[in-house]
Amino acid sequence: MNNIVNIVNFIRAIEPRIGRDELDLFEPVREQMAMAKRLKLPTTWLLQYDALIQGPFVEFLKREMPENHEVGIWFETVQPNVEAAGIKWRGRWAWDWHTDVGFSVGYTPQERERIADVFVAKFAEIFGRKPAVMGSWLFDAHLLEYLRREHGLRTACNCKDQYGTDGYTLWGGYWANAYYPSRKNSYLPAQHESEQIPVPVFRMLGSDPLYQYTAGVGGNGQSVITLEPVYEGIGGGSKPWIDWFLRENFREPHFAMAYAQAGQENSFGWPKMRPGLPYQYERLARLRDEGAIRVETLGESGEWFRQNFRVTPVSAVVTLEDWKKENHAGIWYLSRFGRLNLFRTEKRELTIRDWQLFDENCEEPFLNSVCRTPACTYDALPVMDGMLWHPAAITLPGGPGGFGAIERLDDETMRIEWKRDNGGIVTITLKPGTVLLEFPQEAEALEFRFDPAVAERHRTAVELESGRLEFRHNRRSYRLLAEAGAFERTSGGCRLAAAGKVLKLRTEVDA
Repeated sequence: MNNIVNIVNFIRAIEPRIGRDELDLFEPVREQMAMAKRLKLPTTWLLQYDALIQGPFVEFLKREMPENHEVGIWFETVQPNVEAAGIKWRGRWAWDWHTDVGFSVGYTPQERERIADVFVAKFAEIFGRKPAVMGSWLFDAHLLEYLRREHGLRTACNCKDQYGTDGYTLWGGYWANAYYPSRKNSYLPAQHESEQIPVPVFRMLGSDPLYQYTAGVGGNGQSVITLEPVYEGIGGGSKPWIDWFLRENFREPHFAMAYAQAGQENSFGWPKMRPGLPYQYERLARLRDEGAIRVETLGESGEWFRQNFRVTPVSAVVTLEDWKKENHAGIWYLSRFGRLNLFRTEKRELTIRDWQLFDENCEEPFLNSVCRTPACTYDALPVMDGMLWHPAAITLPGGPGGFGAIERLDDETMRIEWKRDNGGIVTITLKPGTVLLEFPQEAEALEFRFDPAVAERHRTAVELESGRLEFRHNRRSYRLLAEAGAFERTSGGCRLAAAGKVLKLRTEVDA
């Protein structure tokens, strides 16, 4: 049974933000520990450097942690850590979330190593061993590989996909679950074992698979619809949403695994967590007791992943019920080569609203350089980006319908039936790098609708050339080809026309 939940609570001792600067940062840790012990829920505690050297946190964890808990590090850079490494602190406060000072990318590769050495040495001095697990909203491949090679790091976790939230963008990656990152890019899976960092990276926060993707963008970036309990109206502070998420997130078929990360950072304060977090803990304990999920530490999940998968496996998130009752449904299909999201709109039409390719040779922006701005972007290679290129989608004509049978044919192949209300079934077969559509009638086609100028504003060039779509993004060239079928230009993009009753599409990235 590969339905896995990690409870990850990370701890800061510094909270300078206006409105939070007088929060009791210990109260959430004490309450989270009490619930975990009462319900016998394994928990991962990640300490930021400031919480390692000040406050009551270390002694409390040493005294209260059961044997099935673990402690590791939360790698955001803070003033005492940076200065202990002999580097000048450039932040506004002792903890500053801007990417050029608060994360590893704001420092040279050599400085990252010194900061890591200090952090690990202090952790080992206190706990008698080096940390096996690490989390951060974002980290670079140089840091991850250095922690693995020099300090024995085994497992890591990073932020969900988001656009601009808190100043950083992670967009287009392995949507959920876990992956082995490329040696050149911590955000993207490697395609070959020789090119991957053998540290499983788990995606945090438990994103809403229907609505997080197009959540609105405001002054602080994209809004948040996740399992985090501090979001009360929708998300992890809403009991109906929690029930829906825990039901849909583990729906079969999910292939290699289905994963969710619960818990909350202490810097929101206990009053904001109290409406949702106890309910989540109770539900997780009940699902565990029913045998529906297994709750374990991040480190245990990493060891299981490493023992079972030599490379990043195929996984899927199948969502057939809409908590908003707006007719939406969807399937995220994920492999080490890319991701694809089939999505039913409010009009009950089927679209491919997102299609991204992964390339182990696509070097991350700060692998060997330094981020000099308070925001940064990690992304993939878009074939379709229904959020950033809006309005844009690959649409299946034929009117409204719904998902029928959804099957796992083997470890990598998913077969999906789309049942049209007016009769007829379209069969969609997904494999890494290919999409096969079998229509009930001849001469059917997909409509590829997008505005090249909008795509260009997001740094993606798209051209229809010799019966294929050619793309360029992040200095990488790639394409969408029809092995069966043809491309035809239209005023709003192009048509992907079937050959007889079959349309077979294949993606290709230049070496």
